[in-house]
Amino acid sequence: MHIFPAIDLFEGKAVRLYKGDYGQMTVYNEDPLAVTRDFATAGAEFLHVVDLEGARSGETPNLETVERLAKESGLFVEVGGGIRSMEVVDRYLSAGVGRVILGTAAVNDEAFLRAALERYGARIAVGVDIKDGYVAIKGWTEKSAIRALDFCDKMEKMGVQTIICTDISKDGAMQGANHALYQTLSRQFRMQFIASGGVSSMEDVKRLAQMDLYGAIIGKAYYTGAIDLPKAIEVAK
Repeated sequence: MHIFPAIDLFEGKAVRLYKGDYGQMTVYNEDPLAVTRDFATAGAEFLHVVDLEGARSGETPNLETVERLAKESGLFVEVGGGIRSMEVVDRYLSAGVGRVILGTAAVNDEAFLRAALERYGARIAVGVDIKDGYVAIKGWTEKSAIRALDFCDKMEKMGVQTIICTDISKDGAMQGANHALYQTLSRQFRMQFIASGGVSSMEDVKRLAQMDLYGAIIGKAYYTGAIDLPKAIEVAK
């Protein structure tokens, strides 16, 4: 299992939200690139980036910051948040981003998702953000009428290879990951799943790694010191 330390971007800064609440935001570092250097020093090879402003607005105000991270961090960068046009997909991937994550667009614009998959294949991932068993969209501000498992089934049939799955109720709460959810997903589907939300202890990392998941995202637990990143990377292997 791969460990994806996370950077959430807001106004060019590395921040974290509590349960997706923009009103409960903590700024961890004014310079996201400095954070990636710490990740690399700890042995990380992957980086998960979310443009929080983009996720909410559908625009890409942090695009230049993401490009800088992709070019200068030395890490494999995946990015999500506000990616709702092929133009933005093209720009990210040509700038050195390894994989882009479609969220709201994957739910609301099937033609765009199909076109992106046709052009870029495995470099297109889908973010499935779950709220009360349903897919949430627009930066988690709206709950759709689509059941999460039904949506995953549809994504697999369309040829999506990687799913970043977030249990919103767990995100930033430091109460552990939803292990039952990830166990169900790993058994029911053949796609690569990256667990996100609530990965807050070494025990979480161990249990997720035992499920043979593709990856796990570590956010707040790294910034608060609850998880030692070099140890987590070692355990995940």
